[in-house]
Amino acid sequence: MNLTELNRIATTMVAPGKGILAADESSGTIKKRFDAIGVESTEENRRDYREMLFRAKDAMSQYISGVILYDETIWQNAKDGTPLIKLIEQAGAIPGIKVDEGTQALPMCPGELVTVGLDKLAERLKKYYERGARFAKWRAVIDIGSGIPSMTAISVNAHALARYAALCQAAQIVPIVEPEVLMDGDHDIERCYEVTQRVLNTTFQELRVQRVALEGMVLKPNMAIAGKKCAKQASVEEVAEKTIRLLKACVPAAVPGIAFLSGGQSDEEATAHLNAMHKLGSLPWGLTFSYGRALQAAPQKAWSGKAENVAAGQRAFSHRARMNGLASKGEWQSSLEQKAA
Repeated sequence: MNLTELNRIATTMVAPGKGILAADESSGTIKKRFDAIGVESTEENRRDYREMLFRAKDAMSQYISGVILYDETIWQNAKDGTPLIKLIEQAGAIPGIKVDEGTQALPMCPGELVTVGLDKLAERLKKYYERGARFAKWRAVIDIGSGIPSMTAISVNAHALARYAALCQAAQIVPIVEPEVLMDGDHDIERCYEVTQRVLNTTFQELRVQRVALEGMVLKPNMAIAGKKCAKQASVEEVAEKTIRLLKACVPAAVPGIAFLSGGQSDEEATAHLNAMHKLGSLPWGLTFSYGRALQAAPQKAWSGKAENVAAGQRAFSHRARMNGLASKGEWQSSLEQKAA
C-alpha cells in the first residue's frame, strides 16, 4: 500500500470548491428517476444520460473532483466509442466505483438491514483498478425508528465498512466510507445527532481495529437533520452548527476529508446547509459534497431523454455543480439561484 498516493487522491477528492458526483444509481434507482421524467430505462438511455453529464465541460473541469460510477457504467463506451471513464479523466476528475451489492435483511433484527458484497471484493477491486478506478464507495444504511437502530445493526455495518475499506487500501484504492443514518422517519434533529454519534464512533473504532489508514480515506456521512416526517424542521443554522459539532467530536483530524450525502434534502437545502457549515470557522478536514439526486434532479428534468435537450441538461448540471462548489467554500448565496432561474 502506498499511503502517500492514497492520501494525495483523497485530498484531491475534497479540494476546496470541488465535490464528488454520485452517478452510481443502481438499475432500480435509475429506473425510478427515469420513470419520473418519462424515459425508458434502457442501457442506451442510461449511457446517453451519463455521457451528457461527463461531457459537461464547465461542471466537470471546475466543480467536480471525482465521479462514483455503477458497475454497468465503468465498462460502457460513449456513442463515439470513447470509454466513459476516459471522459471523466479527460475533464480532470477522478473515476470511482460503487462496490457494495445493496442490502439484505439483518437476521434477528426486524426492520434493519446489512450491506453485502464483501465476497470476492478483492478480485473485483483489482479489475476496477486496472480499468482506472482510483476510489470506491460502500454505503451502510441505518434506520431510525421505534426501538431501532440496535447496537447489532450499527456494529455489523461498521464491521463491513471497515473490512471493505481495508480491502480497498490493499488494492491501492481510496475507500469512501458511507454510514448513512436515514432521514425518512419522524425523529427530531436531537435523535439524529445521538444516533449518528453512535454510528460514527463505532465506525471509527472498527476502522482502527482493522488497521485502515485514516489518512487514505474519505468519510461520506449524513448531516445532523430532522426526519422528513418530523413536524419541527431545524433551521439551516442549527443543522450546520449541530453537524459540525458532531463531526468535530467523532471524526479524527487525520481523515483528509468529509463529503456529505444529500440523503433526500432538496437541491437548495443541501447547498445551503453545506455553505452554512463553512461560515463556522476553520475545520480540521476538507468539507464538501458527494451528491447524487441534489446534483442530478435538475439536469434529468431538463434533458428528459431528448437529444435536442442535451445542452439544457448540461447547463442545469453546471449550475448545480457551481452552486455546490461555492457552498464548499462558504461563498454561496441564495440570490445566485434566483439569477440562474
